[in-house]
Amino acid sequence: MPGMGNSLRAAALLAFVVLSILVSLLISSVQQFGARISHFSNATLADDEGESASLRGALIHQLNERRKEIIPLLLPHDDDADENGLSGESRHSSQNDQALDSTLDYGLWNEITHGSRKAHMDEMGCDSLVDMQAVEILGSGYTKLVVKVNLAGGQPVALKLVNEQGIDMGKCVEDFKDPQGCRELVSYKLKKEIVLLQRLQHPNVIKLKGHCAGDAGGRGVEGGRVTVILEQGNPLQMIQLLQSPWEDRFRVCLDLVRLLHFLSQSPLGSVALLDFQPRQFVTVSGELKLTDLDDASAEETSCQTDADCTLQFPHRNFTLPCSARGVCEGLSEKRNIYNAYRYFFTYLLPHQAPPGLTHLVDHIMNSTGELKADINQTLEAFEHILLLYKSGLHLDNLPPSIIRDYTVMRGMGTSGNVEYRCWPSYSQQGCVLSVHSAREAAYICNSHSQCNSFTLTGQRTWTGRFLASFRSSFSSLVPDGTSEVYVKKTKAPETSTV
Repeated sequence: MPGMGNSLRAAALLAFVVLSILVSLLISSVQQFGARISHFSNATLADDEGESASLRGALIHQLNERRKEIIPLLLPHDDDADENGLSGESRHSSQNDQALDSTLDYGLWNEITHGSRKAHMDEMGCDSLVDMQAVEILGSGYTKLVVKVNLAGGQPVALKLVNEQGIDMGKCVEDFKDPQGCRELVSYKLKKEIVLLQRLQHPNVIKLKGHCAGDAGGRGVEGGRVTVILEQGNPLQMIQLLQSPWEDRFRVCLDLVRLLHFLSQSPLGSVALLDFQPRQFVTVSGELKLTDLDDASAEETSCQTDADCTLQFPHRNFTLPCSARGVCEGLSEKRNIYNAYRYFFTYLLPHQAPPGLTHLVDHIMNSTGELKADINQTLEAFEHILLLYKSGLHLDNLPPSIIRDYTVMRGMGTSGNVEYRCWPSYSQQGCVLSVHSAREAAYICNSHSQCNSFTLTGQRTWTGRFLASFRSSFSSLVPDGTSEVYVKKTKAPETSTV
C-alpha cells in the first residue's frame, strides 16, 4: 500500500504543477491576449469553407448574443447614453439594436476588455501578475477556475480564469471546433462579472482589484484570455459557522441583508441573485462578501396577470402582483429575501439567540419565511437587534445586584486556571463568551454550575462587546493592566501576586 500512497501524492503534486504551468503560460502571454470579435472572421481563412464557415458563423452569432447581454450593464444611466450619443429611447428600442451595436463597438467594448475611466477600483493589470506564485485551487466549475496566488510582493489575491477543462469549454470545442473562439465565448461570464463588480461596489461585494485581458491589436495566438483579480477571501463554511457563537452568525445574516438592500436599489435597478447558495460567498476579516456575480440579473419579469408573477421554491410558492407597467412588482427583491431565509436565516439566526432578543428574531423568521416584509423592513429589524445587542438594552431585566456577589480585582489576571468548556465558545480549550458588561458576565457565571470566577479582558468583538473568560478555579493572581478578575465571594481566594 505504500506504493499507492506515493502514487496518490505524486498525482496530487503533478496536478499542482500542471496548474502552475497553466498560470505561468497565462502570464507569459499577457502581451498577446485578447482581440475583438472581428478576428474570428479572419482567423481560419485556410480552413475548409463548407462546414467550417458554417460553424464559424454560428460561433460569431453566439459571441454577438453574449456581447448584447453585457451592453445594458454598461449603460445603466441616461447620462451614460448621452455621452455615447444615444437617447434613452434608442437604448431600449429593438429596431435600433444594430445602430446601437455599431455605436458601442469601440468605446464600450474597450470598457469590457480593458476597464474604463469609470473603473476607479480596477488598479491591477497584467503587469501585476508577473512572477506570481500559485498557492492552491480554491474552486472550479463548469466555466471558471479560481486560484489563490501570491503576487511578487507577497500579497495574496484570488484569480478567476476560464476553466480550460470545464464542461462549458469542452462542449463549445465539440460544437464549434475552435478552441480560441470558445475561450472567447466562455470568457464572457468573466467579462460580465468584471462589469458587475465595477457597477455594484459595496462593502459586502468582493473587491475587484483589477483584471488582465487582451490588447486591442489581438496579437499572437493566445487571444481571448481574461483573468479577474479579486481580493482574497475565505470560503464560507456553513458547518463551521453553525458551531460559532450567535454573534458571529448574526453578523453573517446582517451583512447579507445589507447586501440585499443595496441590490434592491442598485445602479442597475433591482438585482436578483439567480444562483443563491452559500458557496457564492466568502468572508474577509469576518465580513460576508458576495464573490460570484455572473448569475446576477437586473432584468424585470414581464407579466399580464398576477399568475405570471409566481415565485416557485421546493416547498413554497408565492404569487406577487403584476404592476400597471406590465412587470412583476418586487420579484427580484422577494426572491432574494426568501433565499436568504431558507439558506441562511433558518440555520444561523434562531439557535442560541440571547433571551432578550428571541422575540425579535422570531419576528424576522416569520416575516421573511412568509414574505410579509420587504427588504427595507427586514433591514430595519436587523439594525434594531444590532442596536439593542451592542447597547445592552436587551439586558434591562438583569438585576443590578447580581454583581454584588462577586469580588473584583482590577488590573489583575489569573494563572493556574482550571478551565471548563461551554458551547459555543470563542476558545476550544475553555469557555470564552462575549458580554456587554460585568453584570451580564455574572449572570452567565451564575448559570454555569462549574463557574466560580471570570475575567474581563481588553479584547472586544466586532460589536464592541467584551470577551469574558469563565473558569472553575485558578491558583493565583498576576498583574495584568488590561484585565479584571471577578470571583464569587464564597469562593474568593487569598490575593497573591507573582
